[in-house]
Amino acid sequence: MTLKRILEDVDLLEPMAPSAHRVLQIAGDPKSAVTDLVEVIQYDQAITANLLRICNSAGVGLCREIHSVKQAAAYLGMEKVACLVMLGHSSANLRKAQEGYDLLEGELWRHSVASALISQDLAEKRVPKMVPLLFTAALLKDIGKVVLSRYVKDLFQEIIAEVREGRLSFVEAEKKILGIDHAELGGRIVERWRFNETLADLIRNHHTPDKASPQDVSLPIVYLGDCICMMLGIGLGSDGLAYRYYAQAADRLHFTEADWQRSMIGLREKLATVEALVGLAKEERIHGV
Repeated sequence: MTLKRILEDVDLLEPMAPSAHRVLQIAGDPKSAVTDLVEVIQYDQAITANLLRICNSAGVGLCREIHSVKQAAAYLGMEKVACLVMLGHSSANLRKAQEGYDLLEGELWRHSVASALISQDLAEKRVPKMVPLLFTAALLKDIGKVVLSRYVKDLFQEIIAEVREGRLSFVEAEKKILGIDHAELGGRIVERWRFNETLADLIRNHHTPDKASPQDVSLPIVYLGDCICMMLGIGLGSDGLAYRYYAQAADRLHFTEADWQRSMIGLREKLATVEALVGLAKEERIHGV
């Protein structure tokens, strides 16, 4: 009965607009042109207004004022515009406090954005054509927590007992007690929102990168984006670090120690810029980020 109620609660989320689906499709199609992206965005007043506001902010640092979506796409490129669009669409659901995971208002959003920024950085170095997809997967990977939060709150002691006594990861304990975990639920949510199966699978498996095919780096990138943020204490809730670590995921990217350090150091500045762009005050930051 609990699983049935959980799945019904998915309908309480604010759905993604159809334009967001189309933006992701265009950005992921090697045959698409910037003009295709502009054609979709320019007729969505909310997306256009938000995109121009961000482009003209001090944080982006463009040398001239941007007056149209076409100009924004020309200056920033298709991939960055697509990421900004997805960022704007995800905010409403992720900003709320998630009591079951002991996350204050804004903390899940901050963790999601930081994960997306790390994933974007890693993808740019290894699979640049997949940047919008992996950014979006990292951004939405914990959307299942928004729905599961109240159930986790009610059954937290049972879940954490499975973690401590049964030697399960938090996501495994969620599934045992609730019948579904936040990763699987996240995959089902984006499927209900009619995103493609690739995005759904990345979200569904973001805690199990060992399921990736031998040559695939996309799932390890999303997984590592999550891990790095947890290790840095960004959006670290009651589930803490109670997840399994797969060293081979990092090995697959063939980065040097210096590469990892640069990515982590650059994250703080990028996250601060995004927070400023969306109007989050510095004093609201958690864990000193």
